[in-house]
Amino acid sequence: MVAGQSSDQLIGVLRDTIVALVRRDGPDLSARQLGVFLTCYLTDKAHTVRGLAADLEVSKPAITRALDRLTEFELVRRKLDPADRRSVLVQKTLKGSAFLRDLRVVMNEAANGKAAGHEAATRRAAAG
Repeated sequence: MVAGQSSDQLIGVLRDTIVALVRRDGPDLSARQLGVFLTCYLTDKAHTVRGLAADLEVSKPAITRALDRLTEFELVRRKLDPADRRSVLVQKTLKGSAFLRDLRVVMNEAANGKAAGHEAATRRAAAG
């Protein structure tokens, strides 16, 4: 657990982060897609479909579907492994790095209560 934060606070940060991502323009990722994305971007090793499936303990077809969507959003790209042409490497992209930076900002805002304050202001404005 993050020092100084209860599980309820962390769940609130997660909720506020997801709501902020859903409301903004840009990729709307499922939990699986986000898990694959974060695994690729937060661990410094070469990633393959087989390796991601093992790391996340899900099937290779599930990883392939998630990568299809991440590739569609240009958050990752696939490249044949020159050392083993049967294997496909998953690579980071500039758009993916920018998305991760934005995600960090959104999470920091949620953790500092800014997202909740913005949401409350939006509700008050809509109510009239």
